[in-house]
Amino acid sequence: MHISELPTPAVVIDRDAVRRNITAMAAVHPGARLRPHVKAHKCTSLAREQYLAGHRSFTCATPNEVLGMVRANVGDDLLLANEVLDADRLHTLAHAQESTRITVAVDSDVTVDAAAMAGLRDVVIDVNVGLPRCGCAPSDAGRLAERARAHGMNVRGVMGYEGHLMMVTDRVEKQRQVHDAMTTLAAAANDVGGDIISAGGTGTFDMFADTEVNEVQAGSYALMDTQYALLELPFEQAMWVVGTIISANDQWKVLDVGLKSLGMDHGNPSITDGSVWFCSDEHITFAGTTARVGDRVRVTPAHIDPTMAMHSVAHVIQDDTVIDTWPIDLRGW
Repeated sequence: MHISELPTPAVVIDRDAVRRNITAMAAVHPGARLRPHVKAHKCTSLAREQYLAGHRSFTCATPNEVLGMVRANVGDDLLLANEVLDADRLHTLAHAQESTRITVAVDSDVTVDAAAMAGLRDVVIDVNVGLPRCGCAPSDAGRLAERARAHGMNVRGVMGYEGHLMMVTDRVEKQRQVHDAMTTLAAAANDVGGDIISAGGTGTFDMFADTEVNEVQAGSYALMDTQYALLELPFEQAMWVVGTIISANDQWKVLDVGLKSLGMDHGNPSITDGSVWFCSDEHITFAGTTARVGDRVRVTPAHIDPTMAMHSVAHVIQDDTVIDTWPIDLRGW
């Protein structure tokens, strides 16, 4: 099938490009040094490509991502890098740990106790390293670790996400701030014990050489988006939403890709050689190309993670030929 035959809007992934991205990251963080974050693509078929590149451990954002990876038999060691209080979901994860090692993040007495009540065996202490989101105060990490051990759980170490630093464009300043955040995490790790010091993302993937971090949780690098492209990282765009021009005049064109098929929290998408004016529910209005009604156009999303979560399948392409279809099977909670 040619991409011109796809019903639109449609997610397409360039197989060769995504493999080049995976290879480039594996050269910097081989094997267990990288714990790829599947929230960026929500696709076990793509995770299998990462597994084949030597990564046996994965990061997940939701219980459903963990369970989907278990069902697909991808990954030997899965980290749920998020706090969970739902007892049913925690019990389901505890049952799944009989076949795959599952570790959950905790950052409070309540989340520690909930994990213990469900029968989960492994936890990491989630430490706040500057992003105002989840994570305990660094000074409280050791106490929480002791509480988890008192419940009979194995504390594998710590994690801390410096997400507030991903888009700092001055590399010298970013390196300084990352070093400070990871120094905080290392101090907490000393109090907590365990083997894991986990952090990082695509925007900081190469800034841990002078830190104690021993695994990096990057995810977006595999597919990329317009926001990360601003950082001039050694990864290429490998995913687009293909649309059809459904209306046109001398001033603008209209594409059947809109707010309901794109993650918009990082701004407008982009179109090569085109200028995006605005997005509506089902449309992009843009100008600047010679494309005509009926032509197919590739749209580059500004934020890959929520864009992938809006679609059920991805069409794998080589040049403009569809060679495979991958279910985006890790959506939902």
